[in-house]
Amino acid sequence: MTVSNTIRVHVTHSYAASAAQVFDAWLNPAMARTFLFAADNGRVIRAEIDPRVGGRFLIVDRRPTGDAFHSGMFLELHRPRKIVFSVSLEEHDHCADLVQIDIESLDVGCRLTLTHEMCAEWAEFEDRTRQGWTNIIENLGRVVDHQAAA
Repeated sequence: MTVSNTIRVHVTHSYAASAAQVFDAWLNPAMARTFLFAADNGRVIRAEIDPRVGGRFLIVDRRPTGDAFHSGMFLELHRPRKIVFSVSLEEHDHCADLVQIDIESLDVGCRLTLTHEMCAEWAEFEDRTRQGWTNIIENLGRVVDHQAAA
C-alpha cells in the first residue's frame, strides 16, 4: 500500500499484564477467540492461528447477519514487542489491510499501540474501525489483566 491510498487508524491501551502476556494472547487461539474480531452481537466459532512469520490465521465470528471470516498472515513477530500482520474480510480480500501492534513495557504492565493501515476505499468506515479495535484491545485487557492477577 502506498501512503496516498491508505488511512491509518491508531488506538492505544495500557494493561497490568506484562508485554509477553499481551503478545502471547494474540497468538494463542484459545485466548484470541475471546477478544479478537468478536462483535458484540456475535461469537467466535473458529480460531486458527499459525504463530510464525508467514503463518496464517482465520477467525470466524458468527453474527446475526452471517459469519464474518477474518483472515491474514503474520509478517513480523518480535516477541514481546511487535506483531505485524495483514488482514482482510473474506468478501473484501482484494484489499488486505496492514495491522501493526507495538507493545512497550512499563514499570508496571505495558502499553499497546495498534496501527491499522486500511485501503482508502473504506474511508467511511474509519470511525467504526477505530471503535472496533478499541473494543478488541479493551476485551484483550479483560483477558490478560485477569490472567496477570491470578
